[in-house]
Amino acid sequence: MPVRHLMQFITGAVAAALVLSGCSGGGGTTPVVAGEAKRGGSATVAEVNAFSSFNPYSTDGNTDINSKVGHITYSGFYYLDDSSTVVRNEKFGRFEKVSDEPLKVRYTVNDGVTWSDGEPIDAGDLLLSWAAGSGYFDDADPLAGTGTRYFSTAADTSGLSGTVLPEIGADGRSITLEYAVPYADWEVAFDVGLPAHVVAAKSGLNDEEDLIDLIKDSPRGDVEEPAVNTALKQVSDFWNAGFDSKGLPDDPAVYLSSGPYIVREVVPEVSMKLVRNRDYVWGPEPWLDEINIRFTGALPAAVDALRNGQADIISPQPSAGADDLFAGLAGQGNTVERYSQSGYDHLDLNFSGPFAQDSVREAFLKAVPRQAIVDAVVGDLLPDAKPLDSHVFLPGQPKYEETARNNGSAEYAEVDIDGAKALLNGETPSIRILYNRDNPNRAEAFALIRDSAARAGFEVLDAGQGNADWAKALGGGGYDAALLGWIGNGVGVSRVPQIFRTGAGSNFSGFSDSDADRAMEELAGTSDLAKQDELLADIDKQVWENAYGLPLYQTVGTIAFSARIAGLKPSPGPLGVWWNVWDWRLA
Repeated sequence: MPVRHLMQFITGAVAAALVLSGCSGGGGTTPVVAGEAKRGGSATVAEVNAFSSFNPYSTDGNTDINSKVGHITYSGFYYLDDSSTVVRNEKFGRFEKVSDEPLKVRYTVNDGVTWSDGEPIDAGDLLLSWAAGSGYFDDADPLAGTGTRYFSTAADTSGLSGTVLPEIGADGRSITLEYAVPYADWEVAFDVGLPAHVVAAKSGLNDEEDLIDLIKDSPRGDVEEPAVNTALKQVSDFWNAGFDSKGLPDDPAVYLSSGPYIVREVVPEVSMKLVRNRDYVWGPEPWLDEINIRFTGALPAAVDALRNGQADIISPQPSAGADDLFAGLAGQGNTVERYSQSGYDHLDLNFSGPFAQDSVREAFLKAVPRQAIVDAVVGDLLPDAKPLDSHVFLPGQPKYEETARNNGSAEYAEVDIDGAKALLNGETPSIRILYNRDNPNRAEAFALIRDSAARAGFEVLDAGQGNADWAKALGGGGYDAALLGWIGNGVGVSRVPQIFRTGAGSNFSGFSDSDADRAMEELAGTSDLAKQDELLADIDKQVWENAYGLPLYQTVGTIAFSARIAGLKPSPGPLGVWWNVWDWRLA
């Protein structure tokens, strides 16, 4: 199957504001020499975001920092390297396509793979992950407002929703997924999630076997005849919110690990300490014994931390003029690297309230100063930086230029205050914009939009929230538009229905278009790259024609690290340098 290099699993790019507190870049255990490399020791990483959940798979927990912590504390069947290539982890287990017609894929966890409490990772964990990621039991009609959506998974469910109830293997460590229709992204459609024995206990069930029986015995959801499954609802409610915590929970079961590191300490919105999982032998062996994360927020604080030896690695969110802040770092022996991310910032409008009318949405978009935002935020980070003109392609991808010429983005190429006023016809709508007010780039974009929209007659209200709270607010009310970012892992096409499909987990705006839905359904079933391009271009046009919102700019990644650390390689996806944390070592 060809692997498509386009964004797929998306995490919301959010930023924190707390200044880095002093911490040593060294410490931990005394390193030992293995060949010429030093095994042991510790590293300190300054991250812009504050941690908020041990469930990075849920809609509320799907932020970049939660995903980074999840990546090094949860193991699975595969990971993606710095070129967005699928790397299978056969020390953990294996998955294989056992049939093409129908498409069947069997997943088997190796014997001896356990959670950090000693419980084996088995078929129950796989079955829970399937239940959460498939939407199999949902009977919600998002347009009618009826029925129940059980698991609030952030990822697109349209692929796994086409599977039947999985078959559990006789070994108790495997399941087989059978797809009713072909699914292009099957290779990255499924992996292990949260510990089933913990979810079972916290949901009032006797044990994991009870959870398995509940999933096996529960009927598939029927939109035409919705009925609440109370026992399953208790399970999904805990899955959705029970792992959310800014600090270290009192119950260690809520932060179990199956990966190379275990969370040991958390100071809410300030720092996190992770130590090596000594039982972990089912994946690449890590070099470092300890990793400390400091949630610094502001770019100057992160740069100062590296310069002063309070951090070894920083991955700040750069903005125009940031080069001055990086000046001198290389002279001190630090390495600074800049790279293009597979992500973008954008403005989304809710399809309700004042924006329920097409004309009001169109008027607001005409008043958004996209080039001014690009100049203020991106500036000299990229040569000749311009606004992003596609919701589904990024500059440099073969289809981007052609799609941008034909998708309707030209209607919003320039600020058109007179056109906006004509559409408003004397109305003066009040618009609440949600954004991360601790992120300087988003705050800058908000201010520019507010001032420009006021010229057209809009009253723009500040609905911004702090870094640890604003992402969770996306799933509720209290705002009419949102400034946010998506960053994908570069594999597959399912990130598109994840955002734009009617009722999808990351469709926060209430967007619904039957033509786009049909195109996304077809997209999920084709592995022909030319056909995928054609369908993506069609979806892009539908999104623009509905005045969904505006893509603003492709994001730029920057990492800097001290000479005492080696083994770092940035990836364009949401994990950044964290994808190969096991290779980090003392130089």
